[in-house]
Amino acid sequence: MKDSIRSMAILKPIPGQELEAFEFLREFYSMMYAKQYSRDILFRDLKNPNTLVHIRIWFSNEARESAVNDPDVHRYWKKFPEFATITTTYEELEPIFSTRDGIVEDILDTGV
Repeated sequence: MKDSIRSMAILKPIPGQELEAFEFLREFYSMMYAKQYSRDILFRDLKNPNTLVHIRIWFSNEARESAVNDPDVHRYWKKFPEFATITTTYEELEPIFSTRDGIVEDILDTGV
């Protein structure tokens, strides 16, 4: 995954819509993977359960460009505000240190 692009977003589900938000995100991220655009992992902050951390690993810049132009992706982006808000985004994170090369890819490849 040498050409992969790593992104991160902090999400806040709409109060009362948490379960719907999880299902929506699961469906959205599964579609993104099925189309070979990205791998996604979603974390919940246990000390602040209404805060989610989303990590996306785009398979390539071309995959990201294809997703940006895909009407299926646009449908999800349009519905997203019904379930959550994005408070912070980081579009391109550059890895500068890891105790193990490829750890993010390894975690995602195992389905954890």
